[in-house]
Amino acid sequence: MTFTVVKEDVGETSDGVKKMTLAEFLASPESDDRYEFVDGQVVKKMSPKRFHAALQGVLYRYLGDLFEGKGFVYPEWGIMLTRYGQDWCPVPDLMYISMERLPADVGNEMCPVPPELVIEIMSEGQTFREFVAKASDYLNAGVLRVWVINPLHRTLTVFFADRPPETYRGDRLITDELFTDLAVTAEQFFVKAGI
Repeated sequence: MTFTVVKEDVGETSDGVKKMTLAEFLASPESDDRYEFVDGQVVKKMSPKRFHAALQGVLYRYLGDLFEGKGFVYPEWGIMLTRYGQDWCPVPDLMYISMERLPADVGNEMCPVPPELVIEIMSEGQTFREFVAKASDYLNAGVLRVWVINPLHRTLTVFFADRPPETYRGDRLITDELFTDLAVTAEQFFVKAGI
């Protein structure tokens, strides 16, 4: 996911592009497509390639089974968060939100609360450093776990709010006290995705 960071707190970016408000973004057609809202700007998400799409499908099925009856797994559902004190609407590749956390009255809108888990899958040309920063932004906004998956290096890195990240590769078992039934390896995801 590549995004532009705008440093100004004024109504325009350095290249003269007018910033929009969250309300303007939500009323725009871009809020219904593959766009994120970052620093007052509408930013198009990178179009996924085969590895990305295959992993997204495998993870969706695995997590759907894992969390059945406990919550919901959604691909590409925008989340209304804050970042550096400003409105931020990222669109993670996948997210999990429990029934307890998701308000019962949510309609056909962006997710109004931080989910327990956000998953981002790297695409070619993106750097791990970008995703470290984005994971930090998610955690600071109230997301409890962030997974960053690198298909080219066959790794899955878990980011936590209260301790350093852990990177899983090969047959190292992924477990988490937050998700007590989780017991899988990164390699299982890559093999099932045909990578």
